[in-house]
Amino acid sequence: MSLENRTCVVTGASRGIGRAIAEEFGNHGANVVVNYRSSEGEAHEVAEAIEESGGAALPVQADVADEAAIEAMAETTREAFGPADVLVNNAGVTVDKKFENMSREDWKRVVEVNLGGVFNATNAYFEDIKSADDGRLINISSVVGQQGNYGQANYATTKSGLFGFTRTLALELASTGSTANCVAPGFVETDMLETVPERVQEKILQRVPLDRFATPDDVAGIVRFVASEDASYMTGQILAVNGGMEW
Repeated sequence: MSLENRTCVVTGASRGIGRAIAEEFGNHGANVVVNYRSSEGEAHEVAEAIEESGGAALPVQADVADEAAIEAMAETTREAFGPADVLVNNAGVTVDKKFENMSREDWKRVVEVNLGGVFNATNAYFEDIKSADDGRLINISSVVGQQGNYGQANYATTKSGLFGFTRTLALELASTGSTANCVAPGFVETDMLETVPERVQEKILQRVPLDRFATPDDVAGIVRFVASEDASYMTGQILAVNGGMEW
């Protein structure tokens, strides 16, 4: 499942799942654009790790919610590596509150990044993916988009919205041979999970048949498969990487 000489863009790639995906791509020969919003040091660490493994990497700062910044990132990508073959829409934020306490700004911030950012990045790279041999659009959703989650009405809505977006883009890209798929991780050992109280984490684990949380690498391996030539006949799918949780 080599990605040799493929140009892969990963949004939100400085930490967590995004970092693991970027490094996984680099380990398999890809040219990787490491997008970040504010974690410059971490993004450069990711790029250095990719280059040490034999890949090529370019850290690029851009807030996915800023359309002009993402358009500029797409131009930078083409100048450095040529048109993108793979786009992974991973960047996302949370502002967790019970709905009765959620402000319009809390709602707007999450929607602007988690859905608006996906629109911006997909729009900026759409012609690249459409024209590529085996182009790949991969959206990172969540089990929360399938199940809902207490205190996350805004986040769950955005992650559920990616299902319809993915399916529609799959249909629109199909005639070109490029694909669109969605990976929906369960609960992953990242900074986001660390903010969850231990008693709540224990309750979540009771719902996971494999009796452990995912690691970022568990997700990255699946994303690398979806990005590879081996997944060329799969499109419009939601891949639940959740340890067996029902949804």
